Amino acid sequence: MTWEDDVQSDDAPSTTAKHGNDGDLKRFSRAVTINRDHGELYRFWRDFSNLPAVMDNIISITVLDDNISEWVAKGPGGSAVKWRSIVTEDIEDALIAWRSDDDADVFNEGRITFVPAQGDRGTVVTVVMAYDPPAGFVGRVIAKILQREPEVQLRRDMRRFKQLMETGEIATNVRNPAQLAEEGK
Repeated sequence: MTWEDDVQSDDAPSTTAKHGNDGDLKRFSRAVTINRDHGELYRFWRDFSNLPAVMDNIISITVLDDNISEWVAKGPGGSAVKWRSIVTEDIEDALIAWRSDDDADVFNEGRITFVPAQGDRGTVVTVVMAYDPPAGFVGRVIAKILQREPEVQLRRDMRRFKQLMETGEIATNVRNPAQLAEEGK
């Protein structure tokens, strides 16, 4: 996989994103500039137990050792999708690459890079991923209908990552239950 060929910039509309296929693998990417030091962002991401906070589809991540973790994600129809992720490359403060093991419900691989932005404007964080969608084309269509497409999820997850790292919280339009009770609703 040539990772550098598949980077979608912050501003590119999704219809112009480059998508390639390695066999049946669906490839996609996202880049975002975050106003934080690249080392801080790398350390947050490298502690995989942090990621369910920014990844809406991830139910849990169990870290087994420095390079292996078990992931559980929301699947179609309320099902759970599971895989074991193996870190294949790790350059401190710069890059993390991974792939799922052979027993994964959905094969996936990818990499995330942390590059200081020009002009002391934070860090450009780029994720490039590939996955083998369950049920092939039909699975892609179902994921699209349910808004569970990995490309859409990645865009949302990167937005949440940026919000959390820059502000310490993730903006939401969900009403606080305590506020609703106070208002008598």
